[in-house]
Amino acid sequence: MPTVQDTVVDVRDLSVHFSLRGGTLARLFGSDTGTVKAVDGVNLELRRGEVVGVVGESGSGKSTLGRALLGLVPATDGSIVFEGEDIAGLSRRRLREIRRDIQMVFQDPSAALSPTMTVEDAVGDALRVHGMKSRAERRTRVVQALERVGLSPVELFLGKYPRDLSGGQKQRVVIARAIIMGPSVLVADEPISMLDMSVRAKILQLMLDLKQDLGLTYVYITHDLASAKYFCDRIAIMYLGRIVEIGSTEEIFANPRHPYTQALLRAIPEPDPDRRLPRDLPRGEIPDAAAPPLGCSFHPRCPKATPDCGWEARDLRTVLEAHWLRRTPDEYEAETGVVGSLDQLDVAETTVTFGKGGATAVREVLDRVRAEAPDEPLWRGVDAITDHGAGVQVDFHPGVDPALRRAGGVEVACVLYPEDEPGPGPAVDTTG
Repeated sequence: MPTVQDTVVDVRDLSVHFSLRGGTLARLFGSDTGTVKAVDGVNLELRRGEVVGVVGESGSGKSTLGRALLGLVPATDGSIVFEGEDIAGLSRRRLREIRRDIQMVFQDPSAALSPTMTVEDAVGDALRVHGMKSRAERRTRVVQALERVGLSPVELFLGKYPRDLSGGQKQRVVIARAIIMGPSVLVADEPISMLDMSVRAKILQLMLDLKQDLGLTYVYITHDLASAKYFCDRIAIMYLGRIVEIGSTEEIFANPRHPYTQALLRAIPEPDPDRRLPRDLPRGEIPDAAAPPLGCSFHPRCPKATPDCGWEARDLRTVLEAHWLRRTPDEYEAETGVVGSLDQLDVAETTVTFGKGGATAVREVLDRVRAEAPDEPLWRGVDAITDHGAGVQVDFHPGVDPALRRAGGVEVACVLYPEDEPGPGPAVDTTG
């Protein structure tokens, strides 16, 4: 088990929220129109010398988490303890000092480098900012950094501008700039996603070599589980601002627990054209972080959702709209005339009333919707449908917002693994 000395970064209950502003009048009067919970109660321990992958779709909050580790975005709540000091409460001056020890490698090397600075100036600028006045000393350090990242002979690169370099060379310059201050932690945000396939493995191998030579610890942010398998010791799966599963890379790939993790693994391309794999990817898109679903945030897309997952009125609206996409214009007109406006369903509530054509007619519409897709998980969460005036009242089963709990060799936030049953759970075949 890791000791306190083994922990480099300890993130506890970290939240990063962004307030939304409405139109001109709302901004004028300082009115908020909502909050985006980009990171929502994350706990993550980074141990010395390891590579932790943070994996998820766009909008999952993984990049915001990485930026929060450097203080580039302020924490709304929680703590980020680095070497015994809470980054979340530091002044700008102290944060700048901390960034000697925690550096970031950004996704797009072309955007990360100033087009007006030579390679020598770009890599050595951090030394100047932190007080190294001698240009000769800076050049010596720059030469050493460029040699470490494989840009040699160095003399060919010192005077070049980003426009003169290939994508792989620019990313090597960005990495050289990140290591020149001698950091102990590197946060790599999609460091290979903008590169040609031919150089991606070389950049990852370079980062592994630097980890070995310089004793680095990495946070590797990516949407690509295939590269995470190659590069990471542990993997944290993020969805809508939260970690839904975390464990060793071997365990995550051998026996993924969370349905979202299982879906991500099924999405990995298979290079063998003769081998067919079941894809059954999650339906729909990642929800709006400003209005997340009740209960488990993944439940509207989850094929294994249970009555406890947090069904609500907005889910019923989605099912009705999907049903009407498959109807003829005449059928659509007839059913919407009975059901009425769906705006009443656009609420995060577990009890909702709607309909205007009479309770019997509304029930008949719901029966047709259910008969069309009897396996729709939503219906498992409906406790009762009762008459209510000219329409019906739908009551959903109260949902559970699951916290991370131990399940075999991982921690998973899913009602399929309740706290009173901490066993390994069923094995899952992700290879077909």
